[in-house]
Amino acid sequence: MTFQSSSAHFCPVRRLGDGSRHHFFGYYDKTVWDKADRLVLANQVGMMTADLTPDLQAEVGYFDTADQDRYHVCGQTTAWNWQMGCQLQWLDGADGLQIIYNVRRASAQGPYPGFGSAIHHIETGNTRYLDCPIYVAAPNSRYALSVDYSRLYVTHETIGYSEPTGRRQDLPLYPEDDGIHSIDLASGETTLLVSYADLRRFHHRPSMDKALHWVSHIEINPASSRILFLHRWTERVEDETCFLHRLITMDPDGGNMRLLECSDHPLPQLADDFDPNAVGTYDYEKSEYQISHPLWRDDHHIIVWAPHNGSIHYHLYEDADQGCVEIIGKGILTENGHMTFSPVNTRWLLTDTYPDPDTNERILILYDCDKQVRHDLGSFYTDPDLRKENRCDLHPRWSRDGRQVCIDSVHEHQRQMYLIDVSALLDAD
Repeated sequence: MTFQSSSAHFCPVRRLGDGSRHHFFGYYDKTVWDKADRLVLANQVGMMTADLTPDLQAEVGYFDTADQDRYHVCGQTTAWNWQMGCQLQWLDGADGLQIIYNVRRASAQGPYPGFGSAIHHIETGNTRYLDCPIYVAAPNSRYALSVDYSRLYVTHETIGYSEPTGRRQDLPLYPEDDGIHSIDLASGETTLLVSYADLRRFHHRPSMDKALHWVSHIEINPASSRILFLHRWTERVEDETCFLHRLITMDPDGGNMRLLECSDHPLPQLADDFDPNAVGTYDYEKSEYQISHPLWRDDHHIIVWAPHNGSIHYHLYEDADQGCVEIIGKGILTENGHMTFSPVNTRWLLTDTYPDPDTNERILILYDCDKQVRHDLGSFYTDPDLRKENRCDLHPRWSRDGRQVCIDSVHEHQRQMYLIDVSALLDAD
């Protein structure tokens, strides 16, 4: 299979696996490849879609691209979702080939009982467990960050973990004793960095007072020295168009917090006669007030889809007090997507689109920031019957050498992972 980009360069595509099982990775913010660009992380399941339950199991492992793409199972988990998987990721700063992912553990005694994480050493086969789930591990592999996945299951089911008793009904709106935790990956000890009450007090807005608060999209810069996250709050969790957003950064100890963007705005949707069922699956992602998919370009700059000065674009924020904000792809990149810069050359920005409401096609895009040229690498169909909770976004991810792209897709009526060779396009100039 090949796709022709808008510049007439062919990009070969191949599917991983033999199709007997389904495979996916999850989010766009972590590379699937090991440092040698040989092993590709993946979750393996027996079905393309299913309603998630606490006992639904996924296998965790990797494809060996130097051994006929053979899949190797490293472990199992029931702590996962279709959007982010089990937060599977490489521990680049650890010795040898080590991965970390989330699990359920009845004995876990951390801040979120019942949930933990597993660190697996591929070469030795040994696995050790931590009493806290992770959201993201620092590039230096010294610490990871964690949030309450049962809170996310209430506020944003797509990225939460299902509970045996259903959604919790007793969540405090902005507790003092919960928020973002830091986990020492050597000792397993946890520390609360910032609480939801702290966030409500930080540049307080009146819309926060009756709202339920949560945090998502937590990312750590390459130097492991700064953290970004989205602080969100709402009075109506069942309607995502009522979500309010802020982009915040802080140090790894929770200090030196900066507010980079806030999209607080009037919410007519809170009227009693508003029907949340009238909101389309992807309307929320296309809102003019949405702040989403932030990621570090380098240690000091963040790419994010966000409104700034009344206009929504791909924006590049400088992580500094009153730092500059630059539009990326003005008039060219006009839709929200999952964007990452090439790890070897930030000239190249990889992103995608949500499904077109008429054709159900998603576009994979490579954008040349220097020449301001958009290359459409391919169009991928998605089943319109998939809901927000079990959808399959492309979530494009770079290889370490910046010459391949990995996506999740259902265009062949299976949930599978595909590798796309973009080297000819990159080498053309």
